[in-house]
Amino acid sequence: MAKRIVGVNERGLRVGQDHQRAKLSDAAVELIRALAEEGMPHRQIAAKFEVSVRTIDYICSYGRRAQTAVRYRAVEV
Repeated sequence: MAKRIVGVNERGLRVGQDHQRAKLSDAAVELIRALAEEGMPHRQIAAKFEVSVRTIDYICSYGRRAQTAVRYRAVEV
């Protein structure tokens, strides 16, 4: 079996783009936050990334994707 290195939080759970249900990369999340800070409407950002406006709201308010990896571990893929 192949192994892959993933980022995990302090409890050992996957975070960010390494989370098993992540649809956006960490770079995309950073871009979303930058576009929102520049004043682009959340509706336009949502259309650009093909996600809901609510998801964009959560990302911009750090309700989603607020954790960063504190360590890394190998997982089988």
